[in-house]
Amino acid sequence: MAEPIVLTSHPTDTRPKLVLASASPRRLELLQQIGLDVDALLPTDIDETPQRNELPRSLAQRLSGEKAAAAVKTMGYQPRLEGSYVLAADTVVAVGRRILPKCEDIEQAEDCLRLLSGRQHRVFTGVTLITPRGAERRRLVESRLRFKRLGATEIDAYLASGEWRGKAGGYAIQGLAGAFAVRLIGSYSGVVGLPLYETAALLAGEGYPVLTPWFEGA
Repeated sequence: MAEPIVLTSHPTDTRPKLVLASASPRRLELLQQIGLDVDALLPTDIDETPQRNELPRSLAQRLSGEKAAAAVKTMGYQPRLEGSYVLAADTVVAVGRRILPKCEDIEQAEDCLRLLSGRQHRVFTGVTLITPRGAERRRLVESRLRFKRLGATEIDAYLASGEWRGKAGGYAIQGLAGAFAVRLIGSYSGVVGLPLYETAALLAGEGYPVLTPWFEGA
């Protein structure tokens, strides 16, 4: 069972708690960008293997839902997180129906970069919110991104950077790979890992005080 990583402790704060079902520093930074304090990170350990004939968009939706549900189950053993909003997301990179891996070795990353070179691909990010009342709300964001044609030296340099490790499709748009992006149609933050417009709308729609920190100068 994963132990939560507690980030804040406000015993007298009336603000509802927010739990991020992820250990991703990118997603945490995106939430902080719009003034949201995350009370705890609760990484989940689920099987992310695509099901037979599963489409990329379906995979992103399913995994975000499973991550949120797993976090809620774990929270049952954590009284201090009772009454929290739970937020989860999953990002899938695809070329057509082909789902690209979250690269763990350099051969995978090289294959991905060569496939993405000079062509358009799609990035699907599923977001799931489970409220303190147990209501579940979901969004799916699709973005289209085109890379420049990559030369052998560029691919070798990017592989040497190690930035690809653990990244869907073998790249991080917010990092060095930003130099490869010719055109993006959709949500930049969604490609990074958490679409901020849709996430804020989900939270606000379920009564979470998204704007309150803005008034407080957060």
